[in-house]
Amino acid sequence: MIQLTKAEEDIMKILWQLKKANVKAIIEEFPEPKPAYNTVSTIVRILENKGAVDYEKQGKGHIYFPILKQQDYSNQTLNKLVDGYFQGSFKSMVSFFMKKNDISVNELESVLKEINKND
Repeated sequence: MIQLTKAEEDIMKILWQLKKANVKAIIEEFPEPKPAYNTVSTIVRILENKGAVDYEKQGKGHIYFPILKQQDYSNQTLNKLVDGYFQGSFKSMVSFFMKKNDISVNELESVLKEINKND
């Protein structure tokens, strides 16, 4: 299971969107104020060491691409949330969010239809 910091996750989101990018292209996707080139480059190398990204050489530079699939990371993160805060009970998590976010019956039915559609 790959653990990502917030900064690493931000870069992964950009790479998932772009599919392939060099450090300069990653920086361009950030809102102002943009992070420093060295900062992004260091984080990308950390992601490479963690096995989340790889690269191909292009001239003197590198083009990075995600190895870690977004769906796999999302599932892993959701499972960690359910296990850590809801004792592994998805039902408890859904109940919590329904109460806290005042979800209507129609919204819940819509969610259930989406779940059943994916089965």
